[in-house]
Amino acid sequence: MHIFDPISRVFIDLGVIIWYKYSVMILLGIIAAVVLGIKEGKKIGITANQIIDGVIVVVPLSIVGTRLWYVIFEWAQYKDNLIKIFQISDGGLAIHGGVITAFISSYFYCKIKKINILGAFDLIAPGFLIAQASGRWGNFFNQEAHGGVIGGAIDGSATLSLDEQRLFLTDTLHLPDYITNQMYLFGPDGLNYYHPTFLYESIWNLCGFILLLILRRTKLIRTGDLLPIYLIWYSVGRFFIEGMRTDSLYIGNTGLRTAQIISLILIAGGAIFMYVNHKILKTKHYYKLLEENVL
Repeated sequence: MHIFDPISRVFIDLGVIIWYKYSVMILLGIIAAVVLGIKEGKKIGITANQIIDGVIVVVPLSIVGTRLWYVIFEWAQYKDNLIKIFQISDGGLAIHGGVITAFISSYFYCKIKKINILGAFDLIAPGFLIAQASGRWGNFFNQEAHGGVIGGAIDGSATLSLDEQRLFLTDTLHLPDYITNQMYLFGPDGLNYYHPTFLYESIWNLCGFILLLILRRTKLIRTGDLLPIYLIWYSVGRFFIEGMRTDSLYIGNTGLRTAQIISLILIAGGAIFMYVNHKILKTKHYYKLLEENVL
C-alpha cells in the first residue's frame, strides 16, 4: 500500500524541450485570470487590449519577482552556482515577490496608459487568487510546499504508523488516492505521509476567489476595495498555513518565517487601505461603476 511512486513532473518531453506540469499549472492560472479579467473589464471600462498589453508587461516581471525573492532568501544554495538561478523548472518561486512586483508594475502601467488604477486592482485581485489556487497544484506535482509529517515527529521519528498517517488523508480528509499517494514522499523526517499544505492553500484561495466574485455584485464595496480584501484574505490563510510548512524561507538566522512576517504586514496594509478608501478617498461604489459603463 505504501509505495513511493511520484506522479511524473513532466507534461511533455520533446527531448530538446521539456515542459513541466509545474509551469503548466501556473500558465493555466494566468489564462484563467486573464479571461475573467477581460470579461469583467468590459463592464468597468477597461478594454481587452489594455488588459492583454498589461499582462505582457506585468506577468514576466512578476515571474522575475517571484524568483528573485526566493533566491534572495535562499542565497546560500545559489551563490556557488549562479546558473541555478535560471532553473525555475525545479521550483523555487516565492509568490510574495510576484505579488509585490505585480502590483507595483501594474500601478505604473496604469499611470502611463491612463487607466483607472483602483479599477485595475479590482480586476487583478480575484485573478491573483484563481491563479494562485491553480499554481499550488504545480507544487503538488513537484512534491513541494508540503507540511510536516501527519501526526508529527519526535527526533526524526513519526509518532503515527504509516497506516495511521494514510488513514488521516483518506478517511479524515477524504482525499482521493492520487493525492494521498503523492503525499507519501521523502521529507525532513524521512519517507512518510506529509500534510498537503499546497491543497489547503489552494482551497483557501479558491474560496477567496468566490468571495470576491460575490462581493463585487453587491452594494457593499467601493471601487478599490477588492485589493485590500484580497490582501487580508490571502494573508490570513497564508500566515497559518505557512506555519505548517517544512520549506519556509526565513529572515536570516532569526527563526522568523518570511511569509508570515510579510502576511502580517499585508494584513495591516490591507486594513489601512480599506479605511483610506472609505473615509478619505471615498471612491464610488463598485456597482455604480458597473451602471455607468452599461449606460
